[in-house]
Parts: sequence; structure tokens; C-alpha cells
Amino acid sequence: MMNVSSVHPARRARLLATGAAAVTVVLWASAFVSIRSAGAVYSPGALALGRLLSGALVLGVVLVVRREGLPPRSAWRGIAISGVLWFGLYSVALNWGEQQVDAGTAALVVNIGPILIALLGARLLGDPMPPRLLAGMAVSFAGAVTVGLSMSSGGGSSVLGVVLCLLAAVGYAGGVVAQKPALGRASALQVTTFGCLVGAVLCLPFAGQLVHETAGASVSATLNMVYLGVFPLALAFTTWAYALARTTASRMGATTYAVPALVVLMSWLALGEVPGLLTLAGGALCLAGVAVSRSRARAAAPETAPEPQPEREPDSV
Repeated sequence: MMNVSSVHPARRARLLATGAAAVTVVLWASAFVSIRSAGAVYSPGALALGRLLSGALVLGVVLVVRREGLPPRSAWRGIAISGVLWFGLYSVALNWGEQQVDAGTAALVVNIGPILIALLGARLLGDPMPPRLLAGMAVSFAGAVTVGLSMSSGGGSSVLGVVLCLLAAVGYAGGVVAQKPALGRASALQVTTFGCLVGAVLCLPFAGQLVHETAGASVSATLNMVYLGVFPLALAFTTWAYALARTTASRMGATTYAVPALVVLMSWLALGEVPGLLTLAGGALCLAGVAVSRSRARAAAPETAPEPQPEREPDSV
């Protein structure tokens, strides 16, 4: 096993960012399994608020222990926008959307998010759009479409559900692009903690529903809600912010195309849902596209200058 601390600093930073992105993708994929369980008991707004409060509590404790304090004033605009769009709007819209459409349709619609991130990142942040990134996104999107179509059940969609998932994708993309500049002025922990708090404040109107539904909910449903707040939110959003601070929004967005493939695997292992060949093929395309989008073109080898020839001694006369 390679010792990361002994690696060249630049390569070590890339390895840590890649590892953080991998943790994020795995935990976000696991959220789909937990939402399926908790969403059967909790309404969309109550589930979002309970998740955000659980995450904010954990993040607040860590922030106090690390003594990071408040983020600088210059970071608050990005934190507030990402808190409203991503932590708040995205959470409620996705929870509600998944109650209206099947999982395959939801995954398909939400996965336009990385494309929106790339377009917004190029327009607002000046992110580059290298050919490898575009090619990888195209391959992954084809895989997401394949997974979505293979998992969709006939007649399981509704116009409202599709609109809600589309709204979630827009909130996700806008939140990521707004979060990127804030990460240049505040730490990943600060940006995640206060973005989560902004989202929780936005969802406070659902507090009455949360109290009422928690009183009648099963222990497993409540634990799933807490899990969603502690791991896919508090931990995964922090590792996401850490990785996003060290790469472009477009490249990070493309990484999340691995989520549908992992959801298929987790559903297979945890729920006994055996995927079909078409689903497996789509998952493989998702992962292949991520690999292409995160690969780096090899730098051309510099031309070596010809070795200087020793000066020839003049012929004696």
C-alpha cells in the first residue's frame, strides 16, 4: 500500500482530492437507498429538515472542536446561495420528486446536473472545457440514460415528479457553482457547515411536520433520516467541498456520474434487487465516462536539444 505522505506534494494533493471525491460519491449513492426507506414515513420537507438538522449538529460540533469560527464576509454570498439552492431547495425537491416518479426516472433527470454545472462553470467561473471532459460527460450521460430507462417501471412517472427532479438538478448545479468561489475564501468545513445551517433555516416551516411524523415513525425510518444527515450530508458534503476547492466545478460534477452505477450495486447487495444486463451496461458506461473525464492528457515530451559538438581544432599550417 502506497504511503501518501511520502508522495510528491502536488501528486499527494491530487490523491487526497480524488479520495475525497470517491468518499462523496459512495455516500451519496448510499443516500438513495436510505431515502427510499425514510421517504415512506416522512414527508419531503420534514425529511429534508431532519436531515439538515442532524448534519448541522455534527458539523457544528466539529467546527467548535477545530476552532475554525465564522467564515470571512467575502465567502458569505456563495455560502448563502449554495445553502438556499443546494442544501434547501435540492433536498426538498428531490425528496418530493422521488415520491412522484420511480428511481430510474429520478436518476435520469437529476443527472443533467453535471451538464448544467459544466455550462455554468464555463460561463460564470471560466472553467476550461477540455475534450476529455466533454467526451467523458457524454459517455457517462449515455450510461445514466441507460440505467434510468432500465430501472424505470412502466407508468411510474408523472409530470410533477419530472419537474421536481429537474428543479432539484437546477438547484444542485447552481449550488455547486456558487460554492466554488466561497471555497477560495473559507475552509471546506466552514462552507459546508454554514451552507447546511442556511438550508435548515429555509426548511424551518416544516418543523411542525417533522415533530408530528417523528412521534409516529419507526426507529429504522428515523435512524435512516439521521444517517442521511450525518454521512451523505455532513461527511460527504465536506469531502465534496474539499475536493471541489482543488479542481474545477465541471470535473467534480462529472465525477458524480458514478452515483447511478453505485446505486445499482448497493441496491443489489442491500435490497436484493438483481440488475439486468442493460442496467449493468449502463453502470459500466457511467464509470467509464468518469474515468475519461478525470484523466489527464499526457504532456508532450519536451524536445531535447542536440548535444553541443566540441569545437574542432583548426588544422595546423
